[in-house]
Amino acid sequence: MNTSNYVITISREFGTGGRKIAQMLSNELGIKIYDRHILKALQEKFNLTEEEMNRIKAKRHNWWDDFSLFYQQATAWANKQYYETFTQNITSRQLYQAEAALLKDIAEQEPCIILGRTGFHIFRDHPRAFKVFLVGDLQFRRDNIAKRLNINDGTADKLLHDIDQARENYTLTFADKSRYDSRNYDLVVNVTNLEPEQIALFILDCVKHKFEL
Repeated sequence: MNTSNYVITISREFGTGGRKIAQMLSNELGIKIYDRHILKALQEKFNLTEEEMNRIKAKRHNWWDDFSLFYQQATAWANKQYYETFTQNITSRQLYQAEAALLKDIAEQEPCIILGRTGFHIFRDHPRAFKVFLVGDLQFRRDNIAKRLNINDGTADKLLHDIDQARENYTLTFADKSRYDSRNYDLVVNVTNLEPEQIALFILDCVKHKFEL
């Protein structure tokens, strides 16, 4: 394990602005974000299974260069899928294991931010992982979603319930624990009535102090 690189994992309740906060951290630290949509794009590009990735790495010494070049295309694709709901997010255990192995490979190569994907669990034993969970009051999150998506409160409530439940089910299935257990994290932040910039700067300060950046 490359212990010189650090990993920031961000888990979040829907409507807490986790993606925007992750992007601010990415910009400040100059590191990449990996999330569900990027991994899906990489899966389509590289036939994401542990076996296939191992074959690519065995055959080509510059596989990481190819992988890194594709990242920009993957992020462009991911941004178009930003508000896709999670209710149909059925992931096989084989694919989950391949994603986990790929994320560990990425952390071997470079410092990074993992948004969702049970990153807190995948990197639970990593000595330089900083694990964050973002929560918020229901009304605050509802207002954020209703404004962002231009939907009414009732639709926002349903979306909040469905996506939060889907994320919890995903975590219970593949990490065998609840994402709401605060013991999973180094930092839990209630974002209610705070600006994303404030939260990002606070997390940034914690990361810099912990890893002496």
